[in-house]
Amino acid sequence: QVQLVESGGGLVQAGGSLRLSCAASVNIFRIYVMGWYRQAPGKQRELVATITGGGATNYADSVRGRFTISRDNAKKMVYLQMNSLKPEDTAVYYCRGSSAGLDYWAQGTQVTVSS
Repeated sequence: QVQLVESGGGLVQAGGSLRLSCAASVNIFRIYVMGWYRQAPGKQRELVATITGGGATNYADSVRGRFTISRDNAKKMVYLQMNSLKPEDTAVYYCRGSSAGLDYWAQGTQVTVSS
């Protein structure tokens, strides 16, 4: 059973920074493509960033240059460093792990950016 547990959300002022963490309980973490997604009220869930086991990254245009996704395969952790936060970044952020056609999601953590 794969379990993903997030931490690090909260309230921050515009221009500030937050770091989200996601811990994975899996046997072979490196085979999972890990990603961060977010869902704002009244909107669909959207991709924020992904990272492969080898470290290749992909970002949504809206966060490129401000957010950085990283992972530590030994610790089975994935991170999202969020800088220069904007009010429009306010959302519930979800960690996702994908492998062999299966997707696993964390419970979500609220990020609120005040103007």
